[in-house]
Amino acid sequence: MGLNDAPSAERVHIGFFGRRNAGKSSLVNAVTGQDLSVVSPERGTTTDPVRKSMEILPLGPVVIIDTPGFDDEGPLGERRVRAARRTLDQTDVAVLVVDATAGMGDCERRLQELFRSHDVPYLVALTKRDLLPRVPADDDARVYVSGLTGEGVGALRERVARLGSAGARERPLVRDLIAPGDLVVLVIPLDKAAPKGRLILPEQMMIRDVLEAGAVSMVVRDSELAAVLGRMPPPARPTLVITDSQAFSQVAAIVPADVPLTSFSILMARRKGLLAGAVRGVAAIDRLRDGDRVLVAEGCTHHRQCGDIGTVKIPAWLRERTGKRLMVDATSGHGFPDDLTPYRLVLHCGGCMLNGRELARRAAACAAQEVPLTNYGTAIAHMKGILARSLSLFPDLVRLLEEDGQEPDGPKPGGRGDGTIVRGRP
Repeated sequence: MGLNDAPSAERVHIGFFGRRNAGKSSLVNAVTGQDLSVVSPERGTTTDPVRKSMEILPLGPVVIIDTPGFDDEGPLGERRVRAARRTLDQTDVAVLVVDATAGMGDCERRLQELFRSHDVPYLVALTKRDLLPRVPADDDARVYVSGLTGEGVGALRERVARLGSAGARERPLVRDLIAPGDLVVLVIPLDKAAPKGRLILPEQMMIRDVLEAGAVSMVVRDSELAAVLGRMPPPARPTLVITDSQAFSQVAAIVPADVPLTSFSILMARRKGLLAGAVRGVAAIDRLRDGDRVLVAEGCTHHRQCGDIGTVKIPAWLRERTGKRLMVDATSGHGFPDDLTPYRLVLHCGGCMLNGRELARRAAACAAQEVPLTNYGTAIAHMKGILARSLSLFPDLVRLLEEDGQEPDGPKPGGRGDGTIVRGRP
């Protein structure tokens, strides 16, 4: 992915929902201008959600999602319906596809209720207009289209773009915290999990955000940071240092105390709307007891390697901080469990590969089931005794720490427990 490309998580997600043979796949193909989905008279041809990244003007980068029929039957059909429901958790704008020759039914009304309960804006697209003897006029809530002839597809794109634009709100990573000409040092250990020759997504996004602010970015590994800062006279000191969370301890020991320091993960959690909740939830780490279960959740999927942060490093740091024997489950991608009640804490990554709606849904699920939620950067800073310093850019969050009675920066006395058992899930 280049610096000018929009990652999937940053795109508006547009989901097409409806019953089998309503014309969803034909309509998706017409909207995208490609044979993205298989079209067949046989019911239930679409068995899994199909995604396509593209541009819809004036909205810009989007992800189009074609979902299985919501009226599918049998054990396999039930799994397909669950897949369609999970897609709704990621959907910013929904298109309810209705066969205009059949009209609305119970299936469509159930979908409308789901859209309302998930607070997802939606538009009704009545397909097969080419088969109607008379085409009614479109209105604000519905548009008549034909996936076969393309009639009405342009109007549908415009309506969807308006809905998406109304809900889209760009959140900066760092550019609102810096000024033109500022020097921002990005500390990037070479991550073994990243493809060779590339930076991971938050690092790419941060470089771009610094450039858009008119500031200067300096990229350095943690192993060279001390030497680089040592060559800088005081007037040339950086305005801000942003580090990979895994190097927090080493970097905090090097960066002068009067230079603001934070992490990619903390800034990403802020962009995704999770940071305040993560700060509130982090104190749960110190309440963990022997036998408690912790869920470590990541939005991306990657090959687990020796020293993996989610399954190796974080469990070790939890053990070091608490001195307790813990059970740790690890999930990745969209495999976030519905039932969180077995857990005493959910520890989530920064969420760069998940869109804001899905992350908000996960946070809401934690809150509804009264399970504390925090994120990688916040938790690591807390466990390393530098959380207040890492939040110095956000005085309201530092005050929140004080109001919650959390300890000032510094290591907490503890001891090693009997060990932590880590279990991975697909």
